Amino acid sequence: MPNRPIYITDLDHTFLKSDLSISTYSIDVWNIKAQKSIMGVATARSFTKSQELLSTLHINTPMILLDGAIIITPEHKIIDLKIFGKEIGDAIVDVGTRHGIDPFIIGLKDKDINEAFLYPRKLNDYQKEVLKGYKDDPRMQFNPSNRTMEQNLKIVYFGYEGQLRPLYEEIVKIFGNEIEAKLSPEKYGGGYFLTLLHPEGDKAHALSKVMEYLERDSKDVTVFGDSVNDIGMFKLAGTSVAVSNALDEVKAVADVVLPHSNDEDGVAKYLERIR
Repeated sequence: MPNRPIYITDLDHTFLKSDLSISTYSIDVWNIKAQKSIMGVATARSFTKSQELLSTLHINTPMILLDGAIIITPEHKIIDLKIFGKEIGDAIVDVGTRHGIDPFIIGLKDKDINEAFLYPRKLNDYQKEVLKGYKDDPRMQFNPSNRTMEQNLKIVYFGYEGQLRPLYEEIVKIFGNEIEAKLSPEKYGGGYFLTLLHPEGDKAHALSKVMEYLERDSKDVTVFGDSVNDIGMFKLAGTSVAVSNALDEVKAVADVVLPHSNDEDGVAKYLERIR
């Protein structure tokens, strides 16, 4: 069915409620829509966590994970994988050390796409709060040496703008096109986060790959989002939809700004209205 509508949504602060739940209403609307549409996600979250959060949803297209570093089907078939090696990873961490901040590092520890989340010895207050959300997660590993892995998917710094902006600017100056760097406010917690990926490990490149896999044009897809890492795919998609709680810079490039937030089932209400 080549003409089936395609819908791809971000998760956190877009489709998921702020407590990471999904309402019965949103589940029902999604699964009814999936009977005649192609339904997928594009998220900063990992494969393991996405499966856990989305267990009630029928997803029938490859998932864009870790901001675009991994594209994988619900059946675990890898469509694309964008990693960067230890040499450039360690060099990035060394720049952060000069700025007095250590990162979280997400990489692959084996060939079965099992992820490891490395956390440093030195944690700022914002990082401590983030770490609380991963309590008892078996993927978390203490990283006192502050070194990266052989296969790195993502390096993330959490902190405050006054510290992260100079770090972002130096990383861009040093590494240029060797890395994809995104600095964004975390409007719900008051801090900022700096995400570093393979230069083609972002959601926009990943969306293009998914469209190639589906043998469809990117103009055929409707995407939903709220944050800076969604802007690239907003510009690529045929229709881009921002929830009401999205950042202003995201709303500015959206085709549609919803009157409802993620906590008001904004995406589901839009999907139900579109026939």
